[in-house]
Amino acid sequence: MTRRTEWPGHESPARSAGQGLGDSPDSSRAEKELSPQDPAERARAICLRLLTGTPRTRKQLRDALHKRDIPDEVADEVLSRFEDVGLIDDGAFADAWVESRHHGRGLARRALARELRTKGVDSALIDEAVGQLDPDQEEATARELVARRLRSTRGLERDRRLRRLAGMLARKGYPEGMALRVVREALEQEGEDVEDLGDHY
Repeated sequence: MTRRTEWPGHESPARSAGQGLGDSPDSSRAEKELSPQDPAERARAICLRLLTGTPRTRKQLRDALHKRDIPDEVADEVLSRFEDVGLIDDGAFADAWVESRHHGRGLARRALARELRTKGVDSALIDEAVGQLDPDQEEATARELVARRLRSTRGLERDRRLRRLAGMLARKGYPEGMALRVVREALEQEGEDVEDLGDHY
């Protein structure tokens, strides 16, 4: 990845932006103790609690505030303030998500983009984040995934091995052409005859 950014809300920014609420060892208790007549303070406490240890997108936080009956205009004001001080950064979230999920789960760009869309990340930010995943690295990861699974398919009929391995890659978002090519090459290296295999699995 060409840009590494800390998850928003991990360290001192969370403690400095919440007017002391982030310093409490029990921020949920602090939230409950706030007057229900002060929705902005409640919204800040809710956001700080949700951001502690776990990154969130603006949409995720807005949905959480809506479920807690925070008025939309108050939620938008608080969330905009959190963006201003860097506690919410959907671009940094997307970058870190791509890096973590690609290296941790082997997900390809298509699957990563799908996940980020469900979290409410803007399309332009998604394109920028997944665009940082080098196509060569994506293919190398696909080969690693196949190599780890190859042994478990030994003893199966060749076409079944092909379908199982290529299907695994497809579920992780790899294009069909890449998946088929990588699996065919892996099977060929094991001595399987792949000359008569078609273009689809």
